[in-house]
Amino acid sequence: MCNLLAVINWQSFGIVVAILAVLAIIFTVLIIVVGKVCAVDENPKIGEVAENLSGANCGGCGYAGCADFAKALVEGRAEVNECASTPKENKAKIGVILGKEVVDTEPMIAVVKCAGDTDSAIKKFKYIGNPYCEAKNAYFAGDKKCVDGCLGGGSCFNRCSFGAITIVNGVAVTNKALCIGCGACVKGCAKQVIELIPKTAVIYVACSSHCKGKDVIASCKAGCIGCGLCAKNCPNGAITMVDNLPVIDYSKCNGCLTCVAKCPKKVIKEL
Repeated sequence: MCNLLAVINWQSFGIVVAILAVLAIIFTVLIIVVGKVCAVDENPKIGEVAENLSGANCGGCGYAGCADFAKALVEGRAEVNECASTPKENKAKIGVILGKEVVDTEPMIAVVKCAGDTDSAIKKFKYIGNPYCEAKNAYFAGDKKCVDGCLGGGSCFNRCSFGAITIVNGVAVTNKALCIGCGACVKGCAKQVIELIPKTAVIYVACSSHCKGKDVIASCKAGCIGCGLCAKNCPNGAITMVDNLPVIDYSKCNGCLTCVAKCPKKVIKEL
């Protein structure tokens, strides 16, 4: 009886194995067929373009990485000059691959439009928690009384792939020599106080507040009070006042530094 049961069990086992093997073969064939039918042939230009990009994967272009940006270029959804880290000669090569002329743009650098450091900015409360800017900004728009001030949490520092940003005394500072103007920090700034300006620029406005003078004074010792002396004294008409804040037309600015000398709050700074 025991031997008979053993024979029956082995027979059952063999049948199950056979069924599973047949199913495996069927599914394998189906996967191969579906894979061939549904396969999407990748444009070979994508790989060629990707090889000529910098490979920094900094995210300044707004895409997930260089491979994603390369695909967008080939599909016509992006322009080569949106990548600041790729050398000029490589951009020209990409232009040849894509069959279009690449017009070189003016190099840019990032500046932090805020000078409200720990010694200057007045705090609303003592913040304890996640130190990064996104978290700070989510809690009553940050601990600084000026709602437009740099929060100094270092989110821009973490996004910069080139070590061009440091946090000094509670405010972000960019290094002109290291910054390539990729724009990753601009996109990542919770307060939008980082701006790209021409690398040839001599000055920039280190404030983002559009409040009236008395309100600025009540929240920051280093803020622009909107007096307009910079605009009134600029010999080239390169500065205009827009909503209590000076705006520089770099095509007109010759770097005479008159505005730097005239600014009573020293908000306009040399690069």
